[in-house]
Amino acid sequence: MTATWKIELIPVPVTDVDQAKAFYEKIGFNADMDRTVREGLRFVQFTPPGSACSFAIGEGITEKTPGTQEIQVVVADAHAARRHLLAAGVEASEVDPQPWGNFVHFKDPDGNSWALQALDYRPNG
Repeated sequence: MTATWKIELIPVPVTDVDQAKAFYEKIGFNADMDRTVREGLRFVQFTPPGSACSFAIGEGITEKTPGTQEIQVVVADAHAARRHLLAAGVEASEVDPQPWGNFVHFKDPDGNSWALQALDYRPNG
């Protein structure tokens, strides 16, 4: 029998934890935890609405350079997701229709890239 493997947590490197935390809360991601474990190690965990996978920002959690992380998230409707981002004051790309779905792209304050993919392809929705 094959073991079940689940992606649970992805580190996202940031330069200013409080600024990044405010950004992700502004777009509706739930801050599950914010702990300073010890000096030099602060861990802030977020879960996007409906997601089984979380991500963490903080101090001392990854050696990746801020702005280098790329994450793709599946959403029900790319057009609605874009409207949500714009209403929250986040710069978001136009909806990009591709044969495998509609995409919207945005970046956090450090330049980490997020791609939102709607699997229900609607070129003019």
